[in-house]
Amino acid sequence: MLPQSSAEEFLTTRVTRSDIALRFAGAAVSVALMAGVMAWGLMRWFPASTFPALRFPPLFGLSTLLLLFGSYSLSRAIAAVRRERQTVFRRHLIHAVLAGTAFVAVQISALNWLIHRQLPDEAATGAGAFVIVAAGLHAMHFVVAVWFLIFITVWALADRYDHEYYFGVTVCAWFWHALSIVWCAVLAVIAITA
Repeated sequence: MLPQSSAEEFLTTRVTRSDIALRFAGAAVSVALMAGVMAWGLMRWFPASTFPALRFPPLFGLSTLLLLFGSYSLSRAIAAVRRERQTVFRRHLIHAVLAGTAFVAVQISALNWLIHRQLPDEAATGAGAFVIVAAGLHAMHFVVAVWFLIFITVWALADRYDHEYYFGVTVCAWFWHALSIVWCAVLAVIAITA
């Protein structure tokens, strides 16, 4: 246990921007590694040959649920920070980061599934190629959203948000909700073409 003066000094020490940058970099690398390992595991457990009769990747259903859970978590985080409930606020942000990480992993696996199920004769002109590009573009935008969310979470853990200042969290939630709407449109196109 720290002596009283050391404990007070530790609690009153402000986190610098360089500390936040290092924490962000570490968290971003950790999330990328977790998503990669999870995607690799999903591709090993559920290869494209697992469901030979299906043309629609069943993992897209799971990824949609993860996206909706992340959206819900961000909405709850905003409600918590408005009421100055910092612990609940941070917990919801962490839930959203975990949902985003799992979403990226499931999307990578589902895109791999789509690519391996693509018929060679339709690769250049079929709707499947369009669907793969649309889902891939969405996934790349979503990676940016996860980075944004990681940055917001690192700032929240450094006590940078309160009931008066939480605009960054609101913008992050708007970005996530917009990507959710775009994903629903991409999912509809995938369902129609499948």
